Amino acid sequence: EPGQGHFVFDNEKWAHSVSLRPFSMASRPVTCHEFIQFLDATGSAAPRYWMRQGTGWVGRRFDQWAPVDPNAPVMHVSLDQALAYCDWARRRLPTEMEWEFAARNGAGDRYPWGDFRAEPSGVLDFTYSGPSMAVADPAPSRSGAKYLIGGVWEWTSSAFAPYPGFAPDPYKEYSQPWFQSHFVLRGGSFATRSRLAHNRYRNFYLRERADIFAGFRTCARDGR
Repeated sequence: EPGQGHFVFDNEKWAHSVSLRPFSMASRPVTCHEFIQFLDATGSAAPRYWMRQGTGWVGRRFDQWAPVDPNAPVMHVSLDQALAYCDWARRRLPTEMEWEFAARNGAGDRYPWGDFRAEPSGVLDFTYSGPSMAVADPAPSRSGAKYLIGGVWEWTSSAFAPYPGFAPDPYKEYSQPWFQSHFVLRGGSFATRSRLAHNRYRNFYLRERADIFAGFRTCARDGR
């Protein structure tokens, strides 16, 4: 909201009411092990920068190849790959408003753990060269959800669209040209700076992009 002293991008202005139906969202992102099960069952395309080696998988992390960590959140998947996984698992992606509601604990929290900035953590700021479930969250989430901020960006099912009353900031090309053609990601990745990351931060990419540090979490289809 205006007057709170925080910087916001034009596509995050301003606070407004949204009605949501009851929903049930996974407490953590989909892991590499779970995505490998999907690949084995369907023969679908692997995440970008993955390659089969013997009976397992290796992934390229910058200039090195290493065995895929089965417990790490899957990364370098496009929106279409995330949707294909959801169809196979009989799940769905959250909308961006569902994601934000969960991150805000159904209240007005700026971070999943409350309104205070967390101490430095390995899930942000490029402390590590990739996401890992072994790295502790910066602080406990009041809702019990894990890694909502940091680790991987998380695809949502929502097209990137303006909020009610949208007006472009002086950099008019930041948001407006990409409305409706891009989709929203939330949460930030291991490479996101902690000074930028918060529950309302919106990222947006074309659905086919798989080169970004993006994964996803799922919701139950029936709301339970």
